[in-house]
Amino acid sequence: MRRDPVNRKPLSYYEGANWNPWHGCHKTSPGCLNCYVYRMDDRHGKDASIVQKTAGFYLPVSHARDGSYKIPSGTMIWTCFTSDFLLEDADAWRAEAWRMMRERADCDFLFITKRITRFAQCLPEDWGEGYPNVSVCCTVENQAKAEERLPVFREAKIQSRAIVCEPLLERIDLSPYLGNWVEGVTVGGESGELARTCDYDWVLDIRAQCIRANVPFRFKQTGANFVKDGKRYRIPRKLQHSQARKANINTHAQRRGDEYPSEGDQDSGTYSVT
Repeated sequence: MRRDPVNRKPLSYYEGANWNPWHGCHKTSPGCLNCYVYRMDDRHGKDASIVQKTAGFYLPVSHARDGSYKIPSGTMIWTCFTSDFLLEDADAWRAEAWRMMRERADCDFLFITKRITRFAQCLPEDWGEGYPNVSVCCTVENQAKAEERLPVFREAKIQSRAIVCEPLLERIDLSPYLGNWVEGVTVGGESGELARTCDYDWVLDIRAQCIRANVPFRFKQTGANFVKDGKRYRIPRKLQHSQARKANINTHAQRRGDEYPSEGDQDSGTYSVT
């Protein structure tokens, strides 16, 4: 669990702020098929493929009436969870987003991306070995995407990073890529009425790989369509996290790069602007 860099107090899983500087995305890989952003927008008659800068773009540097920042020092700021921070459509806005991250060095930022192959071309000039307050998670939903993305992710200049296998769509061999360069691996199934299968054997296999490589492992959620011991379970959204916790298979304490909200958790932070 990450620590408040000012007071050194542990922050709970859901404590923090949701910052969506832009909204909307384009489906780019199999994991995107049943994207929760598309589902949410469709319910409200919106087109999630239209990428727009949001009214909350300047949230991290917004001030309260007393002159203090609205988001207090030490907050984890979950970044761009209704889009992808490395999306091509946002190239014109990203430099200003980096500037705000740099200004708010007293807070931590975390974003998850399916576009890690664009990472090097999206960096600010002063990135160096990475901003110490920015964590990056790379998603790999199947073997093909693991082989495509993880070599790039491993070589990227990032100070805090984690692998996310969510939605987990098949058995994945991560072992060629695991090592002390990554702070943890998180695994989870897919939610929603059209959720594809997440098999518990796949989850346990990744856990075993992580144990062998001494990499922290976390089973985050079962997903809605879960198979265990050959039996299929339809699990309601409200139980998907708790059922994963009941499995009690997480390994040693997760570090900063692993703690992030799930789809459907976007309103759980203290601040949420989309």
